[in-house]
Amino acid sequence: MTKVKIVHPDRDANFVTGAYSDGVVVDGFLFVSGQASVDFKTSAFVLGTIEEETIRTLDNIKAIIQKAGATMDDIVKCTVHLSDIKDFDRYNKIYASYFSGIKPARTTVQSVLAENLKVEIDAIVKIPG
Repeated sequence: MTKVKIVHPDRDANFVTGAYSDGVVVDGFLFVSGQASVDFKTSAFVLGTIEEETIRTLDNIKAIIQKAGATMDDIVKCTVHLSDIKDFDRYNKIYASYFSGIKPARTTVQSVLAENLKVEIDAIVKIPG
């Protein structure tokens, strides 16, 4: 099995992520680690409303996916963690706007998130071709 590491295009090449990769491609699938509202140019979390954090989180996922040669419509499954499940409707409106056609399969749960984040999302993507 061959694995290919995918790094967010704005991540500082000298920044050590720890025990994970932004994404890993294996056998035509990209597995995107849980992403949040992070400014990859500064490696700082950017807190805001659930809408603002969802936008930044999905934009980070989109950048990783595009670097791997895919699009948001190639996502087949997402797992979403919300710090407050009462934010579901507001988050879901933003989330839905990122996809056309068939939406990915999805699990959404309430979780305790680090750094006072409101949302974290991971994704499984089928790379075209």
